[in-house]
Amino acid sequence: MTISDNLMGALAPLPVLIPMLAAAATLVVGRRPRFQRVITLIALVGVVAVSGLLLYLADRDGTTAVQVGGWDSPIGITLVVDRLSAMMLVVSSVVLLAVMIYAIGQGIRDGSEAQPVSIFLPTYLALTAGISNAFLAGDLFNLYVGFEVLLAASFVLLTLGASADRVRAGISYVMVSMVSSLIFLAGIAFAYAATGTLNMADMALRFDNIPPGTRTAIFGVLLVAFGIKAAVFPLSAWLPDSYPTAPAPITAVFAGLLTKVGVYAIIRAHSLLFPQGELDNVLMVCGLLTMVVGIMGAIAQSDIKRLLSFTLVSHIGYMIFGIALSTTSGLSGAIYYVAHHIIVQTTLFLVVGLIERQAGSSSLRRLGGLAAASPILAIVFLIPALNLGGIPPFSGFIGKVALLQAGASDASALAWILVAGGTITSLLTLYAVARVWTKAFWRARADAPEGDLADVSPSALIDESEEDIAFVDREDVGKIPLFMLIPTVGLVVVGLALTVFAGRIIDISDRAAKDLQDRSIYIDAVLGNHRPVPVDEAPVAADDPAAVPNTDVPNTVVPNTEEAPR
Repeated sequence: MTISDNLMGALAPLPVLIPMLAAAATLVVGRRPRFQRVITLIALVGVVAVSGLLLYLADRDGTTAVQVGGWDSPIGITLVVDRLSAMMLVVSSVVLLAVMIYAIGQGIRDGSEAQPVSIFLPTYLALTAGISNAFLAGDLFNLYVGFEVLLAASFVLLTLGASADRVRAGISYVMVSMVSSLIFLAGIAFAYAATGTLNMADMALRFDNIPPGTRTAIFGVLLVAFGIKAAVFPLSAWLPDSYPTAPAPITAVFAGLLTKVGVYAIIRAHSLLFPQGELDNVLMVCGLLTMVVGIMGAIAQSDIKRLLSFTLVSHIGYMIFGIALSTTSGLSGAIYYVAHHIIVQTTLFLVVGLIERQAGSSSLRRLGGLAAASPILAIVFLIPALNLGGIPPFSGFIGKVALLQAGASDASALAWILVAGGTITSLLTLYAVARVWTKAFWRARADAPEGDLADVSPSALIDESEEDIAFVDREDVGKIPLFMLIPTVGLVVVGLALTVFAGRIIDISDRAAKDLQDRSIYIDAVLGNHRPVPVDEAPVAADDPAAVPNTDVPNTVVPNTEEAPR
């Protein structure tokens, strides 16, 4: 074992362990908010540093598998660090740190004894651990555990404050998530019944000997579960009603990250477990409908948070499009677009929190004159908005061009339809964000239909009042706290970095896509010398037509080719 392997083995569990241990520590010092904040920030900075080092090592040395507790695969829990998982860890950890700084800035400004900060910080750290575990999981059940940890934390975060709207949205979110989890658990049971293993590398090999119909059915069940989590049409109706009711930091991290964990699961299952492409046409149709239906919903909205929630759904369609092409260029484009969208979507929801503070609302019926009132706010909205709309030379344009080129290279009729749908969706996205600009920033507030009204207080962990007041009667809520502005500007800069360093980032996404296309890299890293013996090499007893296990190789299972599982 090399020094690099030892280092990777030591680092791989840390994105999960650090936030979990920090969550426990913040609970211990629950009566000391300042200590809680320090512990949380140190933990999240540590996760960013570890994730960056894991990406460097994975890109330099390739895929590495870590066997937790020393149990050899496929029996034990395996954490896998490849270019895809490491890249997702880096982007997610940067976003989680920025949102936490924003939330702490808001809490310091608006906090009171009524604000549940002692609950918020450990729950947020648990959410971080769940996201990291999902990205690193090397078996289906551990992936399920990661989902459940982040979903349990998200239930708490979504309903903080217990206002009527948040509880209503939380109930809807809980019900949909529970259905998704039950379907996922059923898919795991079906996959285990068919293959006798939960380790994804081992399962990938055994699925090759499963009848195509059974394999496709299992893939369909998993796609439904992951499609709900990723908000793929027609499984996306829950999202626009759930996210906008939460406080700005919660909405930002949910919109930026949680759906992308579902997209990541689709990429991993599609490329590793089910690379045959039986459902690619279904995925392409779903991707097209997700793009079109999502953006049409966005155009119809008069609240910025709901508008952005629908654009979030719409742009998931681009990622599904890239996955469904089943090509290296399509996967590379999807990976780059996931990274871009996490940053940009999170930034825009944080900007909406600043708009609520500056103008007392996120409704376009009440907003106006923001460009004159706060030029800085106008800039931090305009840059990510143009990025989301795909204006060159921003990363949104680069990612969309990469996906559209991959679709054109595929040259199938369905791919050309998606290229057209993606182009139209991009133009409509630009129209939607331009509409926000003209109404909220450009026109005078006096011209807004309800421009004389505002919320009593900006969105916080607890809504102290849901009443409206006259805009001129607000008390000092228009000033933007520095520690809310700094992380927002920081994410704008990160979004610009995705443009400036697009060549290097796309090189990494290309290498990640090539790794995904060559399953043997992942399988060899996880199983090593414990790979099952191929059926045609396994010894067969002369008096027994059924295949028998090869006892010379650990964990070897040779299926009976006459009675394949159904």
